[in-house]
Amino acid sequence: MSKRTLQSFAITLVAACALSACGIAPLGPNYQRPALDLPTTLTSSGTATSVDWLVWWKGFNDPVLDGLLQEAAANSQDLALATARIAEARATLDQNASNFYPSVDLNASATRRRASENSASFTPGGNPYSNDRQLGMSASYELDFWGKYARADEAARARLLAQAASRGTVLTTLYANVAQSYFALRALDAQQTLGEQTLATRTENLRLQNRRFSAGVIGEMDLRQAESEAAGIQATLQQTVQNRSNAESALAVLLGRKPTDIANPVLARGADLGTLYAAQAIPADLPSDVLTRRPDVVAAEQSLIAANADIGQARAAYFPKLSLTAGYGVQSKDLSDLFDPASLLWNLVGNLTQPIFRAGAIDAVVAASNARQQQALATYTQTVQNAFRDVHDALNNVAAGRDITATTAKRIDALRSTLRLADLRYKNGYSGYLEVLNAQRDLAQAESGLIDIQRGQLNAVVSLYKALGGGWDASSVTAQIAKP
Repeated sequence: MSKRTLQSFAITLVAACALSACGIAPLGPNYQRPALDLPTTLTSSGTATSVDWLVWWKGFNDPVLDGLLQEAAANSQDLALATARIAEARATLDQNASNFYPSVDLNASATRRRASENSASFTPGGNPYSNDRQLGMSASYELDFWGKYARADEAARARLLAQAASRGTVLTTLYANVAQSYFALRALDAQQTLGEQTLATRTENLRLQNRRFSAGVIGEMDLRQAESEAAGIQATLQQTVQNRSNAESALAVLLGRKPTDIANPVLARGADLGTLYAAQAIPADLPSDVLTRRPDVVAAEQSLIAANADIGQARAAYFPKLSLTAGYGVQSKDLSDLFDPASLLWNLVGNLTQPIFRAGAIDAVVAASNARQQQALATYTQTVQNAFRDVHDALNNVAAGRDITATTAKRIDALRSTLRLADLRYKNGYSGYLEVLNAQRDLAQAESGLIDIQRGQLNAVVSLYKALGGGWDASSVTAQIAKP
């Protein structure tokens, strides 16, 4: 092939690429976000006016909590898995991008043959042995007239964004789980402290009742009631210690610690439960763009975009496929003549294929693509519904928890007065010891209940931040496309 011919061949491929790029609009429906009846505003009863949604946990002013969240993010295998899936999706996108360019290969071969001397084509007296050596390049390119590869690129791009958003879901869930596990641990710490104080009180009561019984002031029933109450409190305390140990190992797993550290967990403590409860920051102004803030909603929409693009890719199979192939090189029976100008060879082939009969195979592929698009639409709709339900429930739980806490605090004040009066009545002989025991039980149960209510309130605040996509930067999704 002459230099001019080689240039013509290259120009032909470039022109084919340009023609493909300027082809008709890709087949299939263009994506439009489904029309859903969404609330325009979100109402909160909170008072915090400045909230950093990316690091919402800093509002609790607990450096230990901050450190635990950083440790969990650094060691989480779920995050590592999600990151690997992003890398896989990026590789798929890069692979699809290669379809927009010709494929070029370098070919080299060496053949030695022996022909049958008894064959009809063999010349009597000729040499049955022959050699053939080739060196050249081949190129092929399919023109994307119908947008098959454009739709494939659109789908791969959307799936990459979906994986990046899915990693955000893992991250926000991890932050919420670690914070709530930490609050559970601090609540059990508070329950243990309360149990130890209560047991000390009951033990002192038992000691006094023993003295009174020995002096003949009270009967055996009062003594046995005091013994039973002290043993019951001790059993409850033992259960609390057991639950606290289990909570420590569960948190150690969330932090991604080594098995030896999980078997013998050592966890730092920061602010106590009451301080954490007092520091809670409930946002006054809630963002209304939940659809773009929540990573699971973003992932579901990107999956819908990908499924929508798959329809166009499937429909392209109905139409003709035009491909170009070319070859350029040298061929000679003798190695010494391989680069002789007379050894040049080249070819340029255009191939047009129009499907005529496929026994319904193309129809089935298109139908399956439409079905997957409907599945993705249903998933997206459900994800949006669940998102607003999560926001509603979190707001409801925050408001209810605050009211229940206030009511429980009033009840505790009343029970303390009741216990004081019951103790006076018993000491003055106006009532039995059972009345004192009932007042002590009611007060202990109310104080224990207040700890659980405060923990529930803190969990509700964390759930609110998670429901609104807190802890995740939506711009990290689009940044995945910009990465080399």
